[in-house]
Amino acid sequence: MLCAAPAPESIRPEAAMPPVKLIATIAQRIQQLDWEALQAALSENGYAQTGCVLTPQECRALTKLYGDDGRFRSHIDMARFRFGLGNYKYFADPLPGMIQELRNSFYPPLAGLANRWMENLGSGERFPRRLDEFLKVCHRHGQRRPTPLLLRYTEGGYNCLHQDIYGEVAFPLQVACFLSQPGRDYTGGEFLLMEQRPRAQSRGEVVTPQQGEAVIFTTRYRPVRGSRGYYRVNIRHGVSTVKSGERYTLGIIFHEAR
Repeated sequence: MLCAAPAPESIRPEAAMPPVKLIATIAQRIQQLDWEALQAALSENGYAQTGCVLTPQECRALTKLYGDDGRFRSHIDMARFRFGLGNYKYFADPLPGMIQELRNSFYPPLAGLANRWMENLGSGERFPRRLDEFLKVCHRHGQRRPTPLLLRYTEGGYNCLHQDIYGEVAFPLQVACFLSQPGRDYTGGEFLLMEQRPRAQSRGEVVTPQQGEAVIFTTRYRPVRGSRGYYRVNIRHGVSTVKSGERYTLGIIFHEAR
């Protein structure tokens, strides 16, 4: 089901209600998510789908930002660096309001999970409860450039498997918000996740979120319980080849770049 601005209560049929009520602000929608289930999925699989958190109107508004070069600090041609085929742009400060709201709202519940992951792995690293406090940590390590980005793929475009690490400080989780509708705006272009466990074959996941959905996923590694305690499992992500059309995605990365 597509995310949509709901009708008034008096005329909205219950059967037509989306998984997340979109009558609230973005921050309220994120707060209303089933975080217990999301955190369980993240710990079990390394990723979780949120259901709808953005309306089609909000997705279109974010997509239109791509043409406003004044909003961005950097434009990357992926083919030039052999990252894939497509383009992405890193937003400049100050971030657009919607993106700042998404980043601020997703961070706190993920920080709690990130700290449990670090504890399970025997790491002394801990993450502050609020994003502004975490960004101060990034700044102390020389990471001051904002990392939220807008990605655009057209026919033939793809993104090689990779990890988004920009310095010594890296938050263990990130979010991709899907702004285009598969089957209508584009075909192909599935979101890919590849997990590599020690002394084992890699395991792949293929995810095709609907417009307005977000996928939370592991930035670099996560803890997995084994017979001798927890160990690290590395995860990379990418995008399969777009067969037709145009695909836009908003990436929400919490750590800053050098």
